[in-house]
Amino acid sequence: METATTSSADRAVVERRSSKQRSRLSNGSKLLPDLDGRSAMARRFKDITSAVVTDQGGVDQCSESRLQLIRRFSAAAVLAEQMEARLANGEEINIAEHSLLCSTLVRIAQRIGINRRLKNVTPHLHDYLEAHANDNEAAS
Repeated sequence: METATTSSADRAVVERRSSKQRSRLSNGSKLLPDLDGRSAMARRFKDITSAVVTDQGGVDQCSESRLQLIRRFSAAAVLAEQMEARLANGEEINIAEHSLLCSTLVRIAQRIGINRRLKNVTPHLHDYLEAHANDNEAAS
């Protein structure tokens, strides 16, 4: 007598849910929860996030964990810039807080990676051959 053993791991097939079943944040249509994205800090956060994701080869090359680290890095970078602007304007800042923030940025950057990763733009062999065949037909 055979018994079928099915664990929860066997049944836990991760499938892509439709965009209607995911949050606006997951879909990329919302920057942060409860934020309209028009403030200078929100725009700067988005700029830093976009730049770092681009440096990492694009969003399709980043795991969710890496994307979350990039978001934390971007948030800390905006806070550091805000503190540095206050310092440049002659205001006092908490040096210990700034140092901790800079140290955190370094640690997160080490985890993300500071070197640019090239985005793979090499076409698939099938696509290349198809395009090459189309070019030959057009030339004939």
